[in-house]
Amino acid sequence: MIHKKQYDVIIVGGSYAGLSAAMALGRLTKSVLILDSGLPCNRQTPHSHNFLTQDGQTPFEISTKAKDQVLAYKTVAFYQGLAVSGKEVTTGFEIKTDSNDVFKSKKLIFATGVKDIMPDIKGIAACWGISVIHCPFCHGYEYKGQKTAILANSDKAVHLAALVRNLSKDIVILTNGKADFTSEQQRKLAQNKIEVIERSIKAIKQEQGNIEAVVFQEGEALAVQAMYAAVAFEQSCSIPMELGCALTETGYLQVDAFQKTTVPGIYACGDNTNMFRSVSAAVATGAMAGAMVVKELTEECF
Repeated sequence: MIHKKQYDVIIVGGSYAGLSAAMALGRLTKSVLILDSGLPCNRQTPHSHNFLTQDGQTPFEISTKAKDQVLAYKTVAFYQGLAVSGKEVTTGFEIKTDSNDVFKSKKLIFATGVKDIMPDIKGIAACWGISVIHCPFCHGYEYKGQKTAILANSDKAVHLAALVRNLSKDIVILTNGKADFTSEQQRKLAQNKIEVIERSIKAIKQEQGNIEAVVFQEGEALAVQAMYAAVAFEQSCSIPMELGCALTETGYLQVDAFQKTTVPGIYACGDNTNMFRSVSAAVATGAMAGAMVVKELTEECF
C-alpha cells in the first residue's frame, strides 16, 4: 500500500481501541492512518471473554475481523511499524516510525496500551494471560471452583479476594513478603476462610503457560490451578509524555470524559487511560475518541 504523508488523524496503536476509533472516523470519511507494531499486550491470552457477540473468541480473531471491517472504509489506511517519536508542527503533528517514515496529521489518537512489569519470579511471564490473570470478569469463570492464588497485598489483595470468592471458595493470598492488612481486612479474610501466606516466592511451576504450583524460596510447593496477579505497569509508548500529555497519579494518560488529553489535538483511549482492562472497554473508549475527533475537525472547518 502507498501511504500519504498527510492525514486528518494518525492513530498510534491498532488493536481494539485504535480500530474502534478508526471506524468512527472512517464512517465520517476522515483520512486516517493507523500505526501498529503488531504486539498487543494480550497476545498470549487464549480466549477473550465478557464482550457481547465475541465471548470465547481468540484476541487474534476479534482484532483480525475488526481490522478487515475498518479497512473497508477507503479513507482508512494501516501501517505495520513502530512509532518512535512525535512532535508538533505547524499543521498539527508529525510521527516518525522505526523505518524512518514520517507522517503528519491534524490530530493524534494514542491507543498504545500499557506494558506489564512482571515480578522477579521464574515462570510467571510464561503464564501471563493464560493461567496467571489480572481480571475475574475477563478470565475468572474458566477457573471457577478451582484452587486459586492471589499474588497481591493490602487493599488490592482484599479487593481481588472478594471478587474471586464469587467463583471459588478455595483461595489463598500470597503476599510474597510481609503482609500489609488492616485489622478489619484481617478480620474479613479470616471470616471468609482465606489464608494469607507471607513467604517469598521463587518460581511458578508450569507447563505451556498452565500453572501447576507456586514454589517458595525454601523449595516447598503449593499446588494451584490459577493465580491472579496485581502487577506493576508502565505506558507502552513514551511519545504522549514527550509531547506534554499529563499522567494521572496512578500512571495512566490523563483524559477527560471525551478522551481528550491535556494537550490540545491529542486524544487517548484504551488501556493506557484507565484500569478497566477489557476488550469491551477499549472499544467503547475508542469509539468515543473517534467521534470526538470528528466533532473537533468538523467544528474547525464548518
